[in-house]
Parts: sequence; structure tokens; C-alpha cells
Amino acid sequence: MALSLVHSTLFSKTSQLLIHTKIGFSHFSSSIPFSSSALPSNPKTWRRPVISVLELGGVKIARDDVVRDDPTNNVPDTIFSKLGLQLHRRDQHPLGILKNTIYDYFDTNYSNKFDKFDELCPIVSVKQNFDDVLVPADHVSRSYNDTYYVDSQTVLRCHTSAHQAELLRKGHTHFLVTGDVYRRDSIDSTHYPVFHQMEGFRVFSPDEWEASGMDGTSFAAEDLKKCLEGLATHLFGLLLYVDPVKISGAVEMRWVDTYFPFTNPSFELEIYFKEKWLEVLGCGVTEQEILKRNGKLNNVAWAFGLGLERLAMVLFDIPDIRLFWSDDERFTSQFSKGQLGTKFKPFSRYPPCYKDMSFWISESFTENNLCEVVRGIAGDLVEEVSLIDNFTNKKGMTSHCYRISYRSMERSLTDEEINDLQMSVREQVQSKLNVVLR
Repeated sequence: MALSLVHSTLFSKTSQLLIHTKIGFSHFSSSIPFSSSALPSNPKTWRRPVISVLELGGVKIARDDVVRDDPTNNVPDTIFSKLGLQLHRRDQHPLGILKNTIYDYFDTNYSNKFDKFDELCPIVSVKQNFDDVLVPADHVSRSYNDTYYVDSQTVLRCHTSAHQAELLRKGHTHFLVTGDVYRRDSIDSTHYPVFHQMEGFRVFSPDEWEASGMDGTSFAAEDLKKCLEGLATHLFGLLLYVDPVKISGAVEMRWVDTYFPFTNPSFELEIYFKEKWLEVLGCGVTEQEILKRNGKLNNVAWAFGLGLERLAMVLFDIPDIRLFWSDDERFTSQFSKGQLGTKFKPFSRYPPCYKDMSFWISESFTENNLCEVVRGIAGDLVEEVSLIDNFTNKKGMTSHCYRISYRSMERSLTDEEINDLQMSVREQVQSKLNVVLR
């Protein structure tokens, strides 16, 4: 079911078209395979084309409605080209397989009580994305450094919680929302500016916790942890007889107390992967203010948000988050509908190429802005951007040295191609970021 979650503030040019329109994504069938077989003979001139028009529930959204020459707009073509791909709705894709496995858990354990939404529009108002979930006005996530703004009042959603208030007002008390979310981020094997999230939400009535002898908050927190521990057992238990080491050794989990503006108390579930702890979901008891604003005056609720990529990387042994976006048959053919935990077999042994770049930074410099410039030029050919050295001289000027790792998952990169990319990166970094190259 598609819901109308787009307000008239979405686009100055298309707001009249979107009002009262049921919005959902159609399959983005015009995407171009990023594989060696699709490359032209001269690879240095090749760039993934940018689709100029999307269709959201039959309403066409032009590139100029999302990527604008406007001081409040910071959405690049590389991000626009991901809108509408909906990897989570592909049953034979690792993300779709994982989503459906989670659906199975909730359908089995909660008698199909949870309503499911997986094609809600990712273009939302600032109010939906921040205000409705009590994000403070000065919170860092509202900055242009962290969030993609279409205009001053419209963003690409940072989390699936952006739909929480609307669904509550429509009367939903048990729901799962899955979708693509967008955040300006660093570049490495586990971070990508577009990823996929699932939001879970459950509302309780007073008679449910009063019968337990517990207060509402304690009751909801206990039920939440029981639910998510059961989900973890469901996901990793499916691998038990295939790879016992996966459960007893390679994958560890822990609960961590944390803070979110929209829940109290709040927790994170972390999974140990590649010798470090990765957050895969955040959760907690919903702030009463959210419930009151949306017609649930005498209720308590819990909510969680999990990252599909982070879980899928563990469950499928996928080493690089860029692979989820590959259309290479050597990747896509390895996975089948309903087969959770199929071990990914690497097909790329191509070595990385490292290029270092040093410059004097300005007060406005941020690493996220640097990553946007690099990604805008090299796309998914950039594997990692890491700070390897920094110092401040006697005049108070600060220098950063970044190492850029270029590597395709699907083909060998030529020296000429890498040199051309690095030259373009240097030119754009100096002109766009107000830095002085060294």
C-alpha cells in the first residue's frame, strides 16, 4: 500500500501535482548495469549516466526538482541517481531477502498484527524528518553537513522514523516501515550515503501493562528487548546448522544504553564484525510527547530502527557496502529468494590504487564535504577516504593529508583512469572547499 506522505512543501515547482496524490516508487528500470561488460572501450571517459526523471506513483519528478542550483540545495547527481532503485523490494537481493525474513518473524510471532510499508516517498518535509520526532533545533543532524536538503524545508529522509507521526495519526498502532535513507557520510567499506532502514513501532493500551503489575515504561522496555532478542535469534538461528561458528564465535551482540531525542530509555544493539562493534539498530520507549501529539494520550509505545546493510553484511559475509548497488551478475546471481545467509563468494581480486592529497584547510572545511566531492567524481570507484596526517604550523594554519583508495569491485582500473580521476578531485577540492593544496 502506498501512502500519501508528501506535503505541499515538497517542491516549489511540483507541489500542486503532489497534493492529494498517493505516492510510491515504481521500479527504476532504466538503471544502468555497472559492470565491465557495460563499459565503453575508453574507460577514462565513462561516467554512470544520471537519470533525468523519476516517477513517484505516476507523478514525474524531474532532476531539477531534486538537484538545484540553489544555496539551500546540497543533493548531488550521485544521490539523485539512487532515488527509486528500491533494493529492499527486490526479493532476490540480500536486502530484500533480509526484509522478508524479518517480516516472517513478525508475522509468526505477532499474528500478522504489524502493518507493513516499504514504498513510502523518501522526500519529506523538515517537520516530518526532525520536528515530528523531537529532534532539537540545534541538533547536529539538521546541519547541511549531515543531511541532504532539497530546499530549506524539504530533505531526503535521514531515517524511516520520518513517517512515524503520519502513520500514528492515521490510526496504525503496530507497523514496520522499510525504505532507503540518505545521510552525508564518510567513505569506507561500511558507510555509504544511501542505505536502507526498517522502523518498527508498537503501541500499548493501559490494560496491557496494568495487568502485568508494571508501569508502562518498564513494560514497554521489557517487551521491546524480548522482541528484538527474538528477532536476533530468528535471524542468526537460521545459520546455526549451516555454520555453528557463525553463532558461537564470529558474531557477538550486546546492548548499550544510549540517547535518542525520540525515545527514553534508549538502547542500541551492536554486532561485532571485522574486529569492531557495529551499531545495527537503535531502539527505546517512545517519548510521551510524540504519542500525545498524534492522538495517543493514554498509551505507551516502543520503536526501533535497524540498518539492513549492516545486518546483511554479517549474515551474507558481504565485505564492502558498495556491492549492494552492483548489477554485476557475478554478484546478483549468488542470491535467491528466501535464502538467508548465503555466503558471498568474492569475484574481485583487483588491487586498490592509493593517492594522497594534502592541503591547508579553512574554517568551513568538513570531511563530509570532501567525501561528497570525491564521490561526485569517482562514484563507487572510490573505496575509502581516510585522514592519515594532520598538523598545525606556528602561524595557526592546519594541514590535512587524506589517502584516497580507488578500487572497482568488478574490473581493473588503469593508471591513466586513476590519474585523471585524482586530477579532477584535486581541482574540485580546491575550487569547491576553499582549501589550498600543498
